[in-house]
Amino acid sequence: MVGWAFLILAIGFEVAATTCMKLSDGLSRFWPSVLMIVFYILCFLAMIKSLEYLQIGVVYAIWAGVGTAIIAFIGVWLFHDTMPWIKIGGIALIILGVVMIHMGGTRTPEERERIEALKQLSAEQPADTTSSREA
Repeated sequence: MVGWAFLILAIGFEVAATTCMKLSDGLSRFWPSVLMIVFYILCFLAMIKSLEYLQIGVVYAIWAGVGTAIIAFIGVWLFHDTMPWIKIGGIALIILGVVMIHMGGTRTPEERERIEALKQLSAEQPADTTSSREA
């Protein structure tokens, strides 16, 4: 769960940074340019933390795909970009791809080893069904 929280933060910071990039007008506006740099730094720090818990292919695919979809909608909403059906179809395919990647498994090998070790540990300990006090 922690890995997903960091990935969501990374996506949010990336979307904020990309929006600031557009608002910076080619880096000619000071505050949007500064915020863009800050948000990208925060984005990559959050992504680095998410990689401690999730597979790199999953993290990058979801980060790029979801970020792209959100930015496309922000482009329409804030910057009056166009959204023809072909773009909508492409975004739908991105979302479908993200769902398929998630269904394929997202745990790192280390996390799978920890889970397996916990399962073995609990299987080795017999359940105590008798009372500790005997008459």
